[in-house]
Amino acid sequence: MTIGLATALAALLCGFDMPAEMKNRTYYEKRGEIVWEVPMQSKKIALTFDDGPFPESTEPILDLLKQYHAKATFFVVGNRAEKFPDTVKREVEEGHEIANHTFTHLYLKANNSGSVQDEILRTEHSIEHLTGKKTLLFRPPGGVYNEQMVQMAKRNGYTVVLWSWHQDTNDWRKPGVRYIVNKVLKNARNGDIILMHDYVPSSLQTLEAMKIILPELSRRGFQMVTVSELLHGDRPDELLELMK
Repeated sequence: MTIGLATALAALLCGFDMPAEMKNRTYYEKRGEIVWEVPMQSKKIALTFDDGPFPESTEPILDLLKQYHAKATFFVVGNRAEKFPDTVKREVEEGHEIANHTFTHLYLKANNSGSVQDEILRTEHSIEHLTGKKTLLFRPPGGVYNEQMVQMAKRNGYTVVLWSWHQDTNDWRKPGVRYIVNKVLKNARNGDIILMHDYVPSSLQTLEAMKIILPELSRRGFQMVTVSELLHGDRPDELLELMK
């Protein structure tokens, strides 16, 4: 049976939860349970990197970020963090944010929520051991989520962070440096969360693209900040209340 919009709205007004099939981006965004972007007046933008660390690509990306006084958020895979602890420590020492991307890059499936929770907590412990800090942000591999996962993350103190739909660089597909550059620069808006990867097997396209992206964003007056800094910027008061 298809549930209409009027029925769903009536349920919410009466204090009932929205039916599962109606829990879309608008639903989660209003509740502050998933973040795609943070619309704001300030020229701030968040660069995010998934799947690392991997010294061959992560370290030169860190060099570039340092050169342009830019901060980023690294959604690390736990087993790689344990393999390359010095890179993770450098990320923290240079003011970047570390966030959780599961331990083995496990994709969410309908019947493996327990495994995903184990992967989140295992990565959490690894990050805390390496950095002395508990990460508060989680990004599911592939951006795959459902209600059960969102609530599980929330119970464990996490905010789920995805990315601006117009800022998915698809760099993991190795589309070419120019494609990655154009995707970011032609669509750059205040409050964007940009998706890139600091580990793409046998590819340094993201690194090469960053050599063009960073100076141009700087020239346009963007301040490149961590996701947490973006979240605590000049958001409307009602959105700040939802994030508490």
